[in-house]
Amino acid sequence: MLPSPAPDLVELDLLDSVAELGSLGRAAARHGMSQPAVSMRMSQLERRLGIRVLRRDASGTRLTPAGERVLALARRVLREATALLAEVGSIAAEESSRLRVAASLTIAEHLLPGWLAELHRQTAEVTVLMEMANSATVLSRVRDHSADVGFVEGHSDQPAGMDSVILRGDRLLVVVRPDHPWARRGCPVTGPELAAAELIVREEGSGTREILRDALAPWGMFRWRLELASTSAILAAVRRGEGPAVVSALAVAEDLGTGRLAAVETEGIDLSRSLRAVWLAGRPPSTLAGRLIAIASAHKERLTIHNENAASPAPPVRLPSVR
Repeated sequence: MLPSPAPDLVELDLLDSVAELGSLGRAAARHGMSQPAVSMRMSQLERRLGIRVLRRDASGTRLTPAGERVLALARRVLREATALLAEVGSIAAEESSRLRVAASLTIAEHLLPGWLAELHRQTAEVTVLMEMANSATVLSRVRDHSADVGFVEGHSDQPAGMDSVILRGDRLLVVVRPDHPWARRGCPVTGPELAAAELIVREEGSGTREILRDALAPWGMFRWRLELASTSAILAAVRRGEGPAVVSALAVAEDLGTGRLAAVETEGIDLSRSLRAVWLAGRPPSTLAGRLIAIASAHKERLTIHNENAASPAPPVRLPSVR
């Protein structure tokens, strides 16, 4: 903490100009000030320091011996201040062209690449630093300022401490290998059946796990045989015949289209969810973050499920404006 009273940088800069030019009037002209204003600032500096730094005579204004010593110190301060401002300018320029994004796995793998490609078309100089994690980790990154904007999956409620916008709806699907009994049954799988099955699930903290847990809550704790940290690993396990899984319609579209997996119709289970952009409450998104959010809001891709038994995906959600 600076001692009080401490001289400000304007006073030190004026002192430097007076010493160089030998005149209050010429120093005033250099700084775009009136001579009385410069004289007042120099008197204020002397009061702050408790010493006389200037003497005035017929030939102009000169520094006192004490003023010479003060000036030598002041110039060191001014050099450091100039270096500080230059460095801050560099940081600001870097920040204006750098965007830190954290995104949950489904969004990062299936939607974000297209959004970022469009951002680069609009802003060629942008540098994007992207982290892929589960939704809980994404929210943590935004809260601790490690990410400028986050993209998460979950319920329609706004996360605590965040401002956000819903980008679109998504639906989780129960998927199995085509030779699984559920792929050939003539009636939907019910909530109790899904809760009793040994599922392949995502880890705690993922938006997919949260939706599944809440959807099956009326029938108690659901069971699982494998807990995996990526959708790709889950789909590989389902293809091997290790059991059913509940995954995003976005993530499984290719497998359903090729017939490697089958979607199972369900009954009485709400597996819909929202995909949203989040940023810290009370702080509008940066220019680049706002641009990416606008791009994501405009890309309302509809997903086609190539399977006659699949539930239809949720339609895109009407978006509020991004402030």
